[in-house]
Amino acid sequence: MRSLFHLAYHVTDLDEARGFYGDVLGCKEGRSTDTWVDFDFFDHQISLHLGKPFEVTRTGKVGDHMVMMPHLGIVLRLDDWLALAERLQHKDIAFDIPPLVRFEGEPGEQRTMFFFDPSGNPIEVKGFKDFDGLFAS
Repeated sequence: MRSLFHLAYHVTDLDEARGFYGDVLGCKEGRSTDTWVDFDFFDHQISLHLGKPFEVTRTGKVGDHMVMMPHLGIVLRLDDWLALAERLQHKDIAFDIPPLVRFEGEPGEQRTMFFFDPSGNPIEVKGFKDFDGLFAS
């Protein structure tokens, strides 16, 4: 069974969000009102609502990094991840954790990168050669 996730969270400015999620990440805009906008976030639905973003702290120890918690994330096939990493670098995105290989040579080897949207919401994008490795231990 294929399922899709829906996640709704706060942003401080819908126009900035449109620019970032649409122009920078390449997500297609869906429905909207004066107080929220939906995006196709890599085949999943996010709803960005005007409000105060959730509080985040650097409390997640993953490999050698302390990552922001909580954070939104997506897992892409490696070719798509590489293309997005290049796109973000060309758009001069300030990475919290720049594109890198994590758990190299181990089960679950992956590429990852962390950055923030304009409202300070942390986003992680993972890349896998084979999705079978996603839950490898």
